[in-house]
Amino acid sequence: MSQRNHTWRVDGYTRSGAMVRRSAAVISGVAAVAVLGAAVVHAQAAPMTAGPPTKITLQSNTSDGAHTGAPTGKTVAGQAFGAKMPQPSPTSSMSPQDMQRSAATLQEAGSLRSHALRFRTLDDPADPTFNQLLGINDEGRVVGYFGSGADAAHPNKGFRIRSPYTRFVNENVPGSVQTQVVGINNEGVNVGFSVDGGGATTGFVDLGGRFVPVSDPMTDPAAPFTQLLGVNGHGRAVGFYNDRAGAAHGFVYNIRSRAFTPVTLPVTADAVTATGINDDGDVSGFYTVGKTTTAFQLEHTGRFARLSFGQGTNTQALGINDADQVVGSFVDATGAMRGFLFSHGRLTQVNDPNGAQGTVVNGLNNEGQLVGFFVDAAGNTHGLIASARS
Repeated sequence: MSQRNHTWRVDGYTRSGAMVRRSAAVISGVAAVAVLGAAVVHAQAAPMTAGPPTKITLQSNTSDGAHTGAPTGKTVAGQAFGAKMPQPSPTSSMSPQDMQRSAATLQEAGSLRSHALRFRTLDDPADPTFNQLLGINDEGRVVGYFGSGADAAHPNKGFRIRSPYTRFVNENVPGSVQTQVVGINNEGVNVGFSVDGGGATTGFVDLGGRFVPVSDPMTDPAAPFTQLLGVNGHGRAVGFYNDRAGAAHGFVYNIRSRAFTPVTLPVTADAVTATGINDDGDVSGFYTVGKTTTAFQLEHTGRFARLSFGQGTNTQALGINDADQVVGSFVDATGAMRGFLFSHGRLTQVNDPNGAQGTVVNGLNNEGQLVGFFVDAAGNTHGLIASARS
């Protein structure tokens, strides 16, 4: 595995490291898709556990930027599908940020300057009304999907695209009705999930065009539901499965051994979703207790952090890079979804200037790039890529 130098710079803080990172997507209520081959079922490994958190108070600022128009892309025929914009709670509001995090990871803090990002819209011309960019690697290669999945005429269809971001290449599980490509690493491995004609949701690992189905053996066999949402450079993916009651359970998946390791948090939760994993094995995600959704960061050492922004009713961590910077979304006082970058104790809102109805940041790499999506004034969802200004 080759090593690269990479940095994501924020004011007062720069960290270099090696290799990839990815993000993850939060996807629920996906429509049905086509027939998938028999899913791979594997043994459970010992759970990944966490230690107790501590509490600190955060500062925040907002990052908006100049926006460029969407390029004209080339459509490549194929199958595919996608995730819907999370529905915010209308009762949420923005208040002083409250987060719980291990103090040992907070020595150096910084925040992105306001207007420090350059935004660009990227939409597959096959459906310019609904696109989500979900993952990006250190080479700037992006994965995502188009199509809202609202009906049979608009199925989720996966794609990948690389710089100069003018040619979208379809990437879909053969025989599936819908596919979302969610995670990508620097070694050419993509992960995501598909839905078959019977409504079964199955994760996949795409190894250079060979799709390996992944289904957690603990999922309900009557309604199988497994999604892979992130992958690192060391053969580990993360995601979740739903049990018979419909509750989510996060896991780390070993691509080589095909073993599942439960992600265990030091909280009592109704549901846990693992969304991203970096090369150190640190995991991002979120958990739900009642009607409250809280983001988390679980380090491989066992250190655990709760991230709760706004009034703390709906915060989701969707990706993590090798510098332990986390991206995701939270609900503001208007009920709109807002993107964020959390970097070593500082919160920065990331709002696309065209995102009149909300922005979600779904992934980041180690080279100063973010990906996600926004909803415009007309209610259309557009993919976004944002780069740190030099």
